[in-house]
Amino acid sequence: MEYEISRIDKLITDAKPLLDLCKLKEPDFFENIWFKDLEKLDLKLLHKWYNTNFVKKWFGKEKKEWSYGDIENKYLPYINKQKPTDAFIILYGKIKIGYIQTYLLKNYPKYKDCVKADNNSAGLDLFIGEKDYIHKGLGSIIIKKFLVEKIFINNEIEKCVIGPKPKNISAINAYEKAGFKYKRTIKIPEEDEPEYIMEINKNEMQK
Repeated sequence: MEYEISRIDKLITDAKPLLDLCKLKEPDFFENIWFKDLEKLDLKLLHKWYNTNFVKKWFGKEKKEWSYGDIENKYLPYINKQKPTDAFIILYGKIKIGYIQTYLLKNYPKYKDCVKADNNSAGLDLFIGEKDYIHKGLGSIIIKKFLVEKIFINNEIEKCVIGPKPKNISAINAYEKAGFKYKRTIKIPEEDEPEYIMEINKNEMQK
């Protein structure tokens, strides 16, 4: 009986952040979003996320299935600072709910040239990996907080660029709500689908 009671208590505790999510308004969402540096222990979670249908629909489409080794090959260079991408796990309270990364576009010159970005521009990519946290209005709030805390805090950066797929209407709407504006649609040589390039300026965040 003690086991059953403790188990029920745990279920209630685990569910509380999600129950709270239904009640919160945007300022409360903002306070509950956190970012932590990606670590090797997070790679199993990334492996799970990469193989969920709603993530695979838009992110990591270069492979039909991602092995754990594929995830290590992609993300260990970020963790070990062998590639110039800053990688983070998104948390809602204490719950890991997604992945987000940023990089200076000048460090990836081929992509920078395709995007037609300035040297003072950063790139941004993200996804929510936990199904219970998608379509809850969190996307734009995650982006706003990340822009403030991780991107525009760098005095070198004046603009941020993001490139969803043109058919990813939910993402585009979230980015527009965060303040991004459409610039152009481009074709990346090694990708099957074009990117719908959107941009936000630092001074627009300060208004």
